[in-house]
Amino acid sequence: MYAIVEIGGHQFKIEKDQKLFVNLLDNEAGSELEFDKVMLLADGDKIQVGQPVVDGARVKARVLEHVKSDKVLVFKKKRRKGYQKMNGHRQPMTQIQIEEISA
Repeated sequence: MYAIVEIGGHQFKIEKDQKLFVNLLDNEAGSELEFDKVMLLADGDKIQVGQPVVDGARVKARVLEHVKSDKVLVFKKKRRKGYQKMNGHRQPMTQIQIEEISA
């Protein structure tokens, strides 16, 4: 069984017991969340597609930890001018684990 869920403006294909990183959520580590924007729900050959969401479908997840993603380097340079600038950025992320998918 899998589902396509919208979390924080992004769509994810999820399965039970899957761990994934999403944009930073306000919940504390160890707390449970529930997502109701389920776009698609598939169980074997039975597929339900929402218009835009599947009615009554819910996904329960648990927040594992808050981390930072890998560093993205931003390098700017203008040739022959002696100008170069380097900057880095680490996006804050939340790691969640999918506990249950229900229809």
